[in-house]
Amino acid sequence: MKTTERSRRNLIALTVHIVWTTWKRQPYLVGERERRAYRCLSAEAEKLRVPILALNGMPDHVHLIVMLPSSVSLAKLMHQLKGTSSHLLNEEFPHDEHFRWANGYAAFSLSHSHRENAILYVKNQKQHHADDQLRAALERTPEESAQ
Repeated sequence: MKTTERSRRNLIALTVHIVWTTWKRQPYLVGERERRAYRCLSAEAEKLRVPILALNGMPDHVHLIVMLPSSVSLAKLMHQLKGTSSHLLNEEFPHDEHFRWANGYAAFSLSHSHRENAILYVKNQKQHHADDQLRAALERTPEESAQ
């Protein structure tokens, strides 16, 4: 292999924990709406070749942990995920109140040593909320952090 060919390859291992909310924290993501939203988010991430390590949330917010490749910026990923899922939810549930995500999101880089704990935290999101065992820094969005 030539040196120029080797220099074009990238090794990217960025694990990112992303949190975003529904508009005005409306408890919209329940039952079939939650299942459809999560399936849509998973399918869109797969289209972008962004591996999902964990996806879960509550009726008013979503937690997502991904391996971010060099080919997709965080801004592009979030634009696609939020745009596609809100469009789908409004089409599939036209009799419900108009759905939208709140502006913005919070994103935290995860070190390799913290990745598994973060994945468990997201996978057990509903239990953490029920037990009031929340990690405040991982639950706040930019709007809430500014208050």
